[in-house]
Amino acid sequence: MDRDNKGLNISTKSFVVAIAVIFALMLLTYVLTFLIPGGEYARTLDEAGNTVIDTQGGYHQVDGGIPFWKWLLSPFLVLGSDGSAALIAVLIFLLVIGGAFNALMVSGLMHYMLDKLVFRFGHVRYQLMAVLILFFMAMGSLVGSFEEVVPLVPIVVTLAVGLGWDAVTGVGMSLLAAGCGFAAGVANPFTIGVAQSLAGLPMFSGIWLRALSFVCIYLLLLWFVRSHAKKLPGGTEQADVVKDHTRDPRMDRGLLLFGVILGAGILLVLLSGFIPAIRDYTMIIVAVMFLAAGIASTLSSGMGLRNMGKAFLQGILTISPSILMILMASSIKYTMVESHILDTILHYAVETAATMPKAGLILFIYLICLVMNFFIPSGSAKAFLLIPLIAPMSQIFGLSMQLCIVAFAFGDGFSNVFYPTNAALLISLGLADVSYGKWARYSWKFQLMNLILTSALLLFGLAVGY
Repeated sequence: MDRDNKGLNISTKSFVVAIAVIFALMLLTYVLTFLIPGGEYARTLDEAGNTVIDTQGGYHQVDGGIPFWKWLLSPFLVLGSDGSAALIAVLIFLLVIGGAFNALMVSGLMHYMLDKLVFRFGHVRYQLMAVLILFFMAMGSLVGSFEEVVPLVPIVVTLAVGLGWDAVTGVGMSLLAAGCGFAAGVANPFTIGVAQSLAGLPMFSGIWLRALSFVCIYLLLLWFVRSHAKKLPGGTEQADVVKDHTRDPRMDRGLLLFGVILGAGILLVLLSGFIPAIRDYTMIIVAVMFLAAGIASTLSSGMGLRNMGKAFLQGILTISPSILMILMASSIKYTMVESHILDTILHYAVETAATMPKAGLILFIYLICLVMNFFIPSGSAKAFLLIPLIAPMSQIFGLSMQLCIVAFAFGDGFSNVFYPTNAALLISLGLADVSYGKWARYSWKFQLMNLILTSALLLFGLAVGY
């Protein structure tokens, strides 16, 4: 990412690679519809009116398959399926962020802010890295922020480049950290909160193992990101990244407005952990506040209304190809649901679990959640699907439900920042101008180490009777 005012830029190569990967996954899913028979679990409504699996009703086979034309048009048909409102909200969120961010870049305000940060923190940049990773992990773990941190990703990426690192380091410090915090789930309302409510457990009970997991994962992530940064040409402790900074009163006024308005949005997201009434609207809150911050700050910094409108529109046009990627990724779950193979896969998994010892079973539950997260990125939606199956398994095989919920949270969160079916990851990589292939090559080692660490934490919890 350069430091001039050219605005938002998404690499064509990155876009083509991402489209190719997602299309291959769509094709594989279509092939599976011929190999896996159709089936359905009976479903019922819980006390809150949510649709959950009725374990008493059981599983039964139904006609499977999906017409070729329906599979071919699935990226568009998904807009009319159940849960499409959340998908449409993500797409609008993407366009707002793209437009506002481009206006900030074209106005010069973004680069002015980053130069100021480099001047202020360049000599303590690794301490700043540790603080930023902790901040993003806390946002994910305490209030369930993941998609909501997307507007901050390109800011951190450009800051990372300015501090002598690279773009993937910036994504690691921001989105990867948020995903890790989301999975650690100390008080995540969208995974731990929903899952414990469905399982009949007190909200956020059993916090000590999740807090221990948070600390262990934070240390691993900090070591991983820092180690990569130090290997870069400008990554040594002695690198000179401090430079002169000339103050501009108009830019400073714009920065103050941007910080106050966006800070108010982040504060509202933090308060959502204590105010259930606004919990379902955090993405809308962030989009509106980022839009307001972008408009107010760019106008205040001296950019004319007409030029700001042009920059905003250009940002929307630049980011809009990502809509196709998100629709294609979302169509994979649509194909599985329409062909009735999703419940069949779950049924096979439950039958397989019956033959396992406790240690193997808790890791297998982790694996089930990891697999399902590829098709269903939403943590709360996955909770409604899986917890009614996991809860009876824990009772039958003598597993602690608290431990099963930790396994569920682990399976739900970490892979959000690796699977190409996750909309927030695709948006963030597009904004950061990082190809999916480059991100996968960078992050797979962390995912593997983290898988070993979190599996050990689950086995530890089993051994101490958590």
